[in-house]
Amino acid sequence: GAPQVGTMIIGTVKGDIHDIGKNLVAMMMEGAGFKVVNLGINNDAEKFLNAVKEHNPDIVGMSALLTTTMPYMEVVIKALKEAGLRDQVIVLVGGAPLNEAFAEEIEADAYCRDAATAVETVKKLMAIKRSKAAAN
Repeated sequence: GAPQVGTMIIGTVKGDIHDIGKNLVAMMMEGAGFKVVNLGINNDAEKFLNAVKEHNPDIVGMSALLTTTMPYMEVVIKALKEAGLRDQVIVLVGGAPLNEAFAEEIEADAYCRDAATAVETVKKLMAIKRSKAAAN
């Protein structure tokens, strides 16, 4: 019954079929008042782009549990840039093999180690986004 505070697209990247952590983040985000569009597993860049165009989210969350699928997160971020959508969304990445350095390297806005961290991080980043929008 919480008021809707934003929209999030979340999915596991192409080549990866793990979704327990992603689903926990989705549930926690819903509990925090976000509308969550869960794309499921094995999502290519086009699926993320189409979801962003369709739902106009505040946040795009990507998950990977395999070290072999981690680099695909950068493919999605580059696709968002090429489509002119990167500046409109907060990009979060998560998954066991990831870390802050990796998130920085691929130009994600934040790395979240667990679902609780994801909610805290999003609340902070949404507040910053709103204050910037208000200033403009």
